[in-house]
Amino acid sequence: AAAPLPLRIADFQEVLGEPTVALAKLRDLCFSGIPFDGGLRCLCWKILLNYLPLEKALWSSLLKKQRDLYSQFLKEMIIQPGIAKANLGVSREDVTLEDHPLNPNPDSRWNTYFKDNEVLLQIDKDVRRLYPDMAFFQRPTEYPCLLILDPQNEFETLRKRVEQTTLKSQTVARNRSGVTNVSSPLKTTPNSLSEYEVLPNGCEAHWEVVERILFIYAKLNPGIAYVQGMNEIVGPLYYTFATDPNSEWKEHAEADTFFCFTNLMAEIRDNFIKSLDDSQCGITYKMEKVYSTLKEKDVELYLKLQEQNIKPQFFAFRWLTLLLSQEFLLPDVIRIWDSLFADDKRFDFLLLVCCAMLTLIRDQLLEGDFTLNMRLLQDYPISDVHQILKKAKELQDSK
Repeated sequence: AAAPLPLRIADFQEVLGEPTVALAKLRDLCFSGIPFDGGLRCLCWKILLNYLPLEKALWSSLLKKQRDLYSQFLKEMIIQPGIAKANLGVSREDVTLEDHPLNPNPDSRWNTYFKDNEVLLQIDKDVRRLYPDMAFFQRPTEYPCLLILDPQNEFETLRKRVEQTTLKSQTVARNRSGVTNVSSPLKTTPNSLSEYEVLPNGCEAHWEVVERILFIYAKLNPGIAYVQGMNEIVGPLYYTFATDPNSEWKEHAEADTFFCFTNLMAEIRDNFIKSLDDSQCGITYKMEKVYSTLKEKDVELYLKLQEQNIKPQFFAFRWLTLLLSQEFLLPDVIRIWDSLFADDKRFDFLLLVCCAMLTLIRDQLLEGDFTLNMRLLQDYPISDVHQILKKAKELQDSK
């Protein structure tokens, strides 16, 4: 049984109180779940995701440097293009062919601008739907981005860009097979996007902050840009940091989320890159690994799924790519991520969690036919994540 909460908090405080954090001890504690109290989870995640170094003396200078860098990104990627766009209306005669909207040159600023808009619209569509069962993402943030929201600003913000973009009618199909189109019944979308009121000027909803994080990420990582499903990875990170009880951390949730998301994506981005699907680091290999692990742990269940031709890509694709963020409610996803981030083999434990999820419904799966079993796997019936994590730990220990 887990130690009572005050004791566990004291354990965390002791490890985090050292001048140099003992990573192995911290991982061990976090693996069993991190208390929300005192902002412990936010701090531990930042260490586990390699954003904060283990030497505490370095924290304040590093945070200042990273947060300044993020402001720089906002200026270069949102504010400057926005100013350029706003100025174009003023000085028509200065527009030479070099930077005319119809300039066919692929390197022209306009061409980049239109390409960015396609990415932006896809992000916009996805972030508006983040956790529709929770009001949080629709609510205004206490710390809107002043660089961008200053009422004196005449430039075009991302919000204006989305409103003005004529590409509205064409949704951009950059969907990974099965990432969100088999989205689970848990996450049904409200009838239409028009239900979301855009907040008055000077306010921004949390989903708009997430949109900005993803847009900057896409600009800085053109090799992968934005792929549907990344919104589901950034959502729980941002939610955790933006609800930090310490306001001096909470105020910087946007920049901190950006860097933690970037670090996390560096570890899992191969799952999102289609051309790598069949390589050793790609998603197909990991999905096969779920089945080979299952075969070791429960051969009867493995043979049943094989016989029904239930391939791992029908369900494990989403489980693995999105780190289970679509299968459970947000607080439960966050608890699972405590264990995943604490895993020093980085996401080996995720394979065991997937196996645990299968073995916990083995009786139903052994009795069910193809259709019934597909429904069980695409809308997973057990909501008690503690039971799932406990089972995964048993599987890990039985190696």
